Amino acid sequence: MSYFPEIQKIKFEGSKSQNPLAFKYYNPDEVILGKTMKEHLRFSMSYWHTLTYMGTDPFGQETMVRPWDHLATDPLEIAKTRVKVAFEFMEKTGIEYFCFHDRDIAPEGKTLEESNRNLDIIVDIIEQEMKRTGIKLLWGTANLFSNKRFVNGASTSPNADVFAFSAAQVKKAMEITHRLNGEGYTFWGGREGYETLLNTDLKLEQDNFARFLQMAVDYAQEIGFKGQFYIEPKPKEPTKHQYDYDSATVIAFLKSYDLDKHFKLNIETNHATLAGHTVNHEIRVAAEAGLLGSLDANQGDLLLGWDTDQFPTNIYDTTAIMYEILRAGGFVTGGLNFDAKVRRSSFTPEDLFIAHIVGMDTFAVGLKVAAKLWEDQVLENHLKDRYRSYTTGIGKDITSGKTNFKALEKYIFDKKTIDDNESGRQEYLEAIINQYILG
Repeated sequence: MSYFPEIQKIKFEGSKSQNPLAFKYYNPDEVILGKTMKEHLRFSMSYWHTLTYMGTDPFGQETMVRPWDHLATDPLEIAKTRVKVAFEFMEKTGIEYFCFHDRDIAPEGKTLEESNRNLDIIVDIIEQEMKRTGIKLLWGTANLFSNKRFVNGASTSPNADVFAFSAAQVKKAMEITHRLNGEGYTFWGGREGYETLLNTDLKLEQDNFARFLQMAVDYAQEIGFKGQFYIEPKPKEPTKHQYDYDSATVIAFLKSYDLDKHFKLNIETNHATLAGHTVNHEIRVAAEAGLLGSLDANQGDLLLGWDTDQFPTNIYDTTAIMYEILRAGGFVTGGLNFDAKVRRSSFTPEDLFIAHIVGMDTFAVGLKVAAKLWEDQVLENHLKDRYRSYTTGIGKDITSGKTNFKALEKYIFDKKTIDDNESGRQEYLEAIINQYILG
């Protein structure tokens, strides 16, 4: 049975195509810098936004037209059908990976035991579909934020029973991720933070967060799970003070608790902007620390102060993202997961395809521009030239650790004046990027 009978496999038709259900720029087999586009980009479908987002917002009801959800009334039967829908969708878009939360793929039961039984039933079907199609699991995770038990956090909850429940839920999520040969496992601390210090033991909560992560590391070793662990930085929303606010905060946390050898970062564009950063800043910070792992591909609305999770359409952003990925040596783990949802008024099944097509095309353009910039080394050469004073003389002494305050004071006293500063040429560099994008 086809759930998208009117939609054929999406093909590359080139930039002149007027077909909304065709790739204009994403040609999966095109070779760039020695790898195909699909190898560079490693696109992944997010199960939650694609299969379970129904268009609700704080002021309105569901809007999404999803005929397959009405073929049954039992939540478990609906979940079974969604697996078939998901894999047909990925086959037709050419997306080779997917990501999920445990509660996306199977309904939560009245008890944890019932929830786990539901997961086992659905994972059986997912495993069959993965074998049939060759589609792979990029990473799995547990939803430790939706249920009211997580009102005060999961591993950072003041309620020890909630900590224990969270551990049991993550244990199962790790097991099914391992069973499905998941390449990674992500911790998104949606409520790992606090609203006010008036009722918060900050040190205990952060210590418990670290204890929780160490338990996960220990259990992974016990079951033989060798996938990459990720932490996803997320500021402000929904908790005002998040312990995983941005890349720098997460890196400091990991290093403080000696966890950095086990974790890398899963960075999201919309989270970066909510933290007051550009996404390329967040990627660079993680990459320079050797902790860049995977990316959630989306964009936010700069006029709104929350996580809108829109499909990426900004070529400047995707160029910056892919330049940083290439600069870091490409994806060693992870990929580009479309943590993005169609707008509430884009409610047809066809809109799901169009949204993913434009996101994939936008990243394809970004990759091609970034590859040309990297190949020409135009930005890197300017960077080297700007810091050339550290390659000889006193600058080299500074970077090699061969000098000190007294020697530097003598150097300046003897020199009398310092060399003139040079222009940073920011507008020139931005013009170069424009030129590479526009051709």
